[in-house]
Amino acid sequence: MSSTGVAADEARAAFRTHLDATGHAVDNAREAAAGLEAALAAGTLQRTPALDQMLRDLAAALDVDRAAGEKLGGKSAEAARFILRAIARELENA
Repeated sequence: MSSTGVAADEARAAFRTHLDATGHAVDNAREAAAGLEAALAAGTLQRTPALDQMLRDLAAALDVDRAAGEKLGGKSAEAARFILRAIARELENA
């Protein structure tokens, strides 16, 4: 069952705003994930197993280049965009 109410709708809208934002995809992904984690921690949105897995995948994708000491971009940005779109679809169940 998905979360209902104004706060849940606002949390979903905030996530979509980051998804659609201009700027670097990796930075947008970090901001979107932080906002989503805050909404989940506050109980505004309900965690789902799929959503948790997608957030772990996103964190891993964002850490790959940093761990290698490389500038973020390229594959991390592409992976972040792909995972963020999947998260946006899953948010209807959160």
